[in-house]
Amino acid sequence: MEIPVFTVDAFTNLPFKGNPAAICPLLHELNDELYQKIATEMNLSETAFITRINPSDDFMNASRFRLRWFTPTNEVNLCGHATLAAAAVLFQHKKNVNSRLVFETKSGDLSVRQLDENFVMDFPLNTPTKQDPNNFRDVIKVSQLAILFFDDAVRIASITHDSVPVMQAAVGDHLVQDVYLNDRTKKLLVRLADSCDRTVLTSLRVDPAALLSSERSGTVKGLIVTMKGSPDLQPGYDFYSRYFAPWNGIPEDPVTGSAHTVLGSYWSSALGKKKLLAYQCSSRGGELELEIRDDGRINITGRAVTVLQGTITL
Repeated sequence: MEIPVFTVDAFTNLPFKGNPAAICPLLHELNDELYQKIATEMNLSETAFITRINPSDDFMNASRFRLRWFTPTNEVNLCGHATLAAAAVLFQHKKNVNSRLVFETKSGDLSVRQLDENFVMDFPLNTPTKQDPNNFRDVIKVSQLAILFFDDAVRIASITHDSVPVMQAAVGDHLVQDVYLNDRTKKLLVRLADSCDRTVLTSLRVDPAALLSSERSGTVKGLIVTMKGSPDLQPGYDFYSRYFAPWNGIPEDPVTGSAHTVLGSYWSSALGKKKLLAYQCSSRGGELELEIRDDGRINITGRAVTVLQGTITL
């Protein structure tokens, strides 16, 4: 069996930046065990598999496809950068003739359209819930936060105290301004105080083992650390972030579309803006344009560049 594979760097127009995804357009479905073995072999944060809805479909003319995403350890319900990369493969390499593609996924239908050199993804908006808003100050140290969580755990509705060491493992004693959780995606959002310099975020050294040992309840599957951007300085980023998901076999994800379904909701409310420019501060780095829509969804826009094309032989 020969399976085509493309490695696409998403949320960038430069090779070796952004977030790489392996994309496999398939003529027929494979079994789940084989999907996982291929994803483990590719060893990227996501490997995505595109399959046709009908046997008579082809990759050039069809407008609807099935899409599944696998990390090196498990299947996930939503992935942004691999969706963008999948659309890039269909538009750029399979010469798909449609202006808009729809992917049937575990998160429902996700559409992607090409706009000049950009790809615009129509994603669900995942609004997070503020944690324990009445029991501690707006800006406190994580070590103090841990004490307050343990002392008043009964009054915390949406997050267990086991999640507090997650934050301490990630941000240490740096000042934290907000803590939010999205129950659907299990993403915990920790906002650093505005007094922190961007170097505080970029210099964080997060131990994946410490995160795993500090949160075993299943409440958290991904940790977002974010801070306000510098909109007055070019190119005018509204916020910065980093994302850690060792629970899914990803110590740090370079640029994360799914995390921005949470970040977009949070920062739109915090800044009073519908359109946002975001930068994820991993070592590779990537840029995302966000637009919060009135129908409760979010447009996530980015670019992509293919760096590898080959064949998996089984």
